[in-house]
Amino acid sequence: MKRGIGAIGVAEARVAPSLSMRAESAAPISEIDPLVDSRWEGFINGHPQASVFHSTKWLRALQIAYGYDPVVLTSSSDENALTNGLVFCRVKSWLTGKRLVSVPFADHCEPLAHHIEELDVLLLHAKRAVEAGEWKYVEIRPVSYQPADRTGLHRSITYQIHNLDLNKSKEALFHSFHKSCVQNKVRRAEREQLRYEEGRSAALISKFYDLLVATRRRQYLPPQPRAWFHTLIETFGDSLKIRVASKGVSPIAAILTLSHKKSMYYKYGCSDVRFHKFGGMAFLFWNAIQDAKEKGLEEFNLGRSDLDNLGLIGFKEHWGAIGKPLVYWTYPQRPEATQSTWEKAMLRQLVPITPDYVLKKAGQLLYRHIG
Repeated sequence: MKRGIGAIGVAEARVAPSLSMRAESAAPISEIDPLVDSRWEGFINGHPQASVFHSTKWLRALQIAYGYDPVVLTSSSDENALTNGLVFCRVKSWLTGKRLVSVPFADHCEPLAHHIEELDVLLLHAKRAVEAGEWKYVEIRPVSYQPADRTGLHRSITYQIHNLDLNKSKEALFHSFHKSCVQNKVRRAEREQLRYEEGRSAALISKFYDLLVATRRRQYLPPQPRAWFHTLIETFGDSLKIRVASKGVSPIAAILTLSHKKSMYYKYGCSDVRFHKFGGMAFLFWNAIQDAKEKGLEEFNLGRSDLDNLGLIGFKEHWGAIGKPLVYWTYPQRPEATQSTWEKAMLRQLVPITPDYVLKKAGQLLYRHIG
């Protein structure tokens, strides 16, 4: 077994009256490197619940940009094909502590197995590593899996995630969108003759990042490091697109999408608030959806939303996207990470007067500790 999460085996059960206890005693837990073990890519390509955040492209980008090392827990032996896997990244930070996250900066990451009991056993292995003092805590971000009580994991944060079914014609999709909030905005963008660009060129990266910095400032937050987006482009290649809408020579909105298997993922978006009336974001989303349709994709994933961000949730639902709860789980139990009133007030005072280069530097320093 490779060292990493810890050489803590699953305890043998003296009696096994239940399927879950039999599963726990049946096989030792192995730790594999998904960037080296060729079985991982084949396994996730064939698993219906695997997403872009399980992919070696996403995991490699995290390793290159932030230094996080990925590891997969599995009860499959080294000689056999993988039948289950729980992927983590090891986040080691002097600021926020050592922890196992499945996986950093991903909206979600479903544990993969054929039986729920297998997943509980994998989590028990990670739990024991925490109890041994190797890690501060473990966090998972499943879409539908709910850990059993015996794993010790607790609900941490609840978001909402939205998905749009693309199994309609483009015409039927467009007419299913909210008339005033989507259809009319797309038509307004066309009347305004907004210019649409897509790709991965240096010029598009610059337009996207300038808008991102302005948007994050508006949200009283530092921007993600520019190097992160260069790394995503390097690892994803043709599966990533930056899409920019411009009014004349002025970029007014941009989004970044990723494609994986039968889905397209909206991951980052930004805009110039002065031009919102021209419908730039709706224009970009409609172009991305049409692109997904032309590629034969079946789902457009609009990502997660904070439950109190009713404006964002409403925006996604106006596209006909179906929302459902997305629960993060941790061991040991941790309080929900929320900013205090004074922290919010301080950021609202400081961010507006902070130069862009200082905000960018703050992002470079802080994001590797967030995970």
